[in-house]
Amino acid sequence: MLIRIAYDNKPKPGGIGVNSFFRSLILFLFSLVCLGLGMGMHLWFTLPEVEVWQKRNPQQTAFMRYRLIQSQMRGHRLRLRFRWVSLKYIPGHFQRAVILAEDASFWVHRGFDWHEVKAAMRENWKRGRVVRGGSTITQQLAKNLYLSPERSIYRKIKEMVITYRLERSLSKGRILELYLNIIELGPGIFGVGAASQYYFGIPPSRMSFTQAVLLAATIPAPLRNNPRRPTRTLYWRANLILNRLRFYGDITDSTYLFIQNNLRNYFR
Repeated sequence: MLIRIAYDNKPKPGGIGVNSFFRSLILFLFSLVCLGLGMGMHLWFTLPEVEVWQKRNPQQTAFMRYRLIQSQMRGHRLRLRFRWVSLKYIPGHFQRAVILAEDASFWVHRGFDWHEVKAAMRENWKRGRVVRGGSTITQQLAKNLYLSPERSIYRKIKEMVITYRLERSLSKGRILELYLNIIELGPGIFGVGAASQYYFGIPPSRMSFTQAVLLAATIPAPLRNNPRRPTRTLYWRANLILNRLRFYGDITDSTYLFIQNNLRNYFR
């Protein structure tokens, strides 16, 4: 009986035995882990250190250079508008509007919002296309400082490593200050300093609640939707941010109605 059982478990001619299959699977998974660890170690030692941004302000970013090269390839000359503004001169209501629009758990997470990632994956799967992102403000800062908007696993891994370093080298306030100063807010317009001057003709410190909401709504697609190109999408985004401000108690009901009326008149 023992001999017969052993015989029955032998692989049939031309087939693959069970043991061989599992050995191959384990070897494949082990290879993937080694490859991932090797890639991670390579990136860890080759990607730039971020401690430099503790006190130094960037003069130009990788994303700015990307836009310049992209413009040159199309035969256009892009004028970069960029003006650094200290966080203390950026109004709190604009900071809050951006955080609620882009990364509501910014002050508590350590660079990655896994709940948002899972929610985004579920919604994108349901829609059959990418309609929602899960990137935090720190991840967006990593991309803007060092990377490009290309979509690839390798770029995403680099972004994750840089994000990890940013969160452990800089304070949350400094991360937010860097982000608000280098984020793209229109064609060639980077940072709140240049954007508030270009769109409203005033420094950021004088932005009203309505202007702050409008500018925050620009962030996801600043080349298509911005205060000089007031689309229905921008109006929808501005109202979404406004509703979040009321929901979290940042504005009263009367302020909510006042800003909503201003937005309605702006898009009329």
